[in-house]
Amino acid sequence: MAFVPGTPKSTGTQQPSRAAPGTPDLAGAAHVWWWQPPQRVVPDDLALLGTDEFHRALTLLAERDVAAFVHTRAGARRALSELLHVAPQSVELGRRQCPGCGDFGHGPPLIEHPEVPWAISLSRTAGCGVFALGDGPAIGVDVEAVRPMRQASLYDSVLTDNERAHLVSLPPGPVRDAGFHRVWTRKEAVVKAAGLGLVGTALNRLETWPARHGPVRVLHTHSGRTTVWSVQDLRLDDRVAAAIARPPGGAPPGPVHVHSVLGPPENADAPDTEGSRPS
Repeated sequence: MAFVPGTPKSTGTQQPSRAAPGTPDLAGAAHVWWWQPPQRVVPDDLALLGTDEFHRALTLLAERDVAAFVHTRAGARRALSELLHVAPQSVELGRRQCPGCGDFGHGPPLIEHPEVPWAISLSRTAGCGVFALGDGPAIGVDVEAVRPMRQASLYDSVLTDNERAHLVSLPPGPVRDAGFHRVWTRKEAVVKAAGLGLVGTALNRLETWPARHGPVRVLHTHSGRTTVWSVQDLRLDDRVAAAIARPPGGAPPGPVHVHSVLGPPENADAPDTEGSRPS
């Protein structure tokens, strides 16, 4: 992707009354872009952020976390600019209303401008950022660096009985570590697609069927309402686990097209590959 120079963006862009002319027909498909973020903030990335995103970046303490957040948000705009043939500076990202509490401050992300009939989701971990876009009302994506799992993770409130039995059947070490992160990313992809996040979700009741390669059918229940999601793993890099969740609708979702953005921005340091357990 090209890196377009600019100045920090402002909010308040007037919204169009209909879908942008020339909007591609995704025909039920999803697109996923992933990249390795830099360790230091790149000015061209920062120039694409909106005011709220800029303020959020200021709350992050570690420079590599700031760089990853900024680069992921900028990367989403560049991906959309290529798909829609518009300048990345013109792409406005916002948030939907939280379906749990009604707050607009922490709801699922959305494309405010141009107006398109797509859902989006973003995720980042040590050494990897991901942006997903799908045709339909909702989508969720999660990526986690694969690292040694704590033994206590087998007995906490994250796993269902079936998931725990599956992980115990795997040999300790890299295979079990990968299995645990497959479970985790499938769960988080679902709760992000549902718009509720981890808060208010009983993770030990969210069955992800880790023994199945997928796509798998996952049920999410909140406040007495059950939604159904089609979940599949994404093969991005051997060092990360990733999953995407989409509503199946009346037919199986279309294909997932994965786009790898090779290399960090020019003059940026190589990404860090260490991290902490998902929280």
